[in-house]
Amino acid sequence: MSLRTFLQRILKKPVARLANRFSSRPNRERVHDALTKLYKQIREKPGKKGVVIDLDVSPQKIIIFSDLHKGNKKRSDDFAPAEQNYIAALNYYNQQNYTLIVLGDSEELWKFNLFTVKKHNHASFELEKYFLQRKALIKVFGNHDVFWNNDPFAALQLISIYGEPVHMYEAVLLKYNTGQKPIDIFLTHGHQGDGQSDGNKFSAWFVAKIWAPLQSYLDLNINTPAFNDILKTEHNQFMYEWSLHQQDLVLITGHTHQPVFESMTHLERLYKQLLVARQNNNSKAITDLQKEIAFRRQEYDHVSEDYLRLKPTYFNSGCCCFNDGDITGIEIEEGEIRLIKWKMDNTISKRTILEYTALKNLC
Repeated sequence: MSLRTFLQRILKKPVARLANRFSSRPNRERVHDALTKLYKQIREKPGKKGVVIDLDVSPQKIIIFSDLHKGNKKRSDDFAPAEQNYIAALNYYNQQNYTLIVLGDSEELWKFNLFTVKKHNHASFELEKYFLQRKALIKVFGNHDVFWNNDPFAALQLISIYGEPVHMYEAVLLKYNTGQKPIDIFLTHGHQGDGQSDGNKFSAWFVAKIWAPLQSYLDLNINTPAFNDILKTEHNQFMYEWSLHQQDLVLITGHTHQPVFESMTHLERLYKQLLVARQNNNSKAITDLQKEIAFRRQEYDHVSEDYLRLKPTYFNSGCCCFNDGDITGIEIEEGEIRLIKWKMDNTISKRTILEYTALKNLC
């Protein structure tokens, strides 16, 4: 056994735990203050910070992806396993005339320089270009690609990638009338108020100089499909709490890499479905759900204490860099919101609807 193989075996799990433990330092007050400030700016002065789209005036189908972390196609590139599914998804959504919203951390610019990312991700950039040509591409920056917001040459680099100017936003505001009342659907990456991510230069240096080489050496990707550690859950909880106290608002973010639908993780929704099955004495559903819960709890064992009382005001698109190649996203179409997953079935990438509900059921 080589030294590298030996170290991979003994260090993968403890290093992954440490990375997850220290990768996020959200603070409730900072998160809430940052979201409040940004939401107010977009509402009062749309334009530079964010775009406002009235879905009643301009109906459109929307797909939201976040956290691709496009890299160099080597061991420390988290996007590489998921690229095939992402390309299949873009082909589908372009053919179906969706608007593509990339909700931050599309390019991994903490680990890699931009020229490397451009060189190794030509295929996905070319497909994104088709949306731009239809005026149907919106890019939001996150903490790992904040370069797009603060570098003086960012605009020129975007033109070199897409062939025409691309405006980078911090947020998107969708306005929609459910038939019962108007609601705001507020989209942003979600790193605001995270002490390890929101403008933290040390974190960027650490990822580039320490984490990326270590990740490559250990062949480690911590983005497991069912992963749910306490800190990520805590950040999602803070964002949920903020959305809960807004008037007629739904919040959609990325950043944590953890899919959330109607404020619940997948495991929490399974427990809720199990309660309903028991109330209806549906023995088959009870058995199936118990098996699914037992399987999910092997890796995914955090359940909010008040999950039955959660209001459906918060959603998270998950990520496009799970280590098994799966990607998750959120679709909004004709009054419905859906959590979807693209995964490989043998050699074919297939779309699956994981959860869905009518927008009128929110808020």
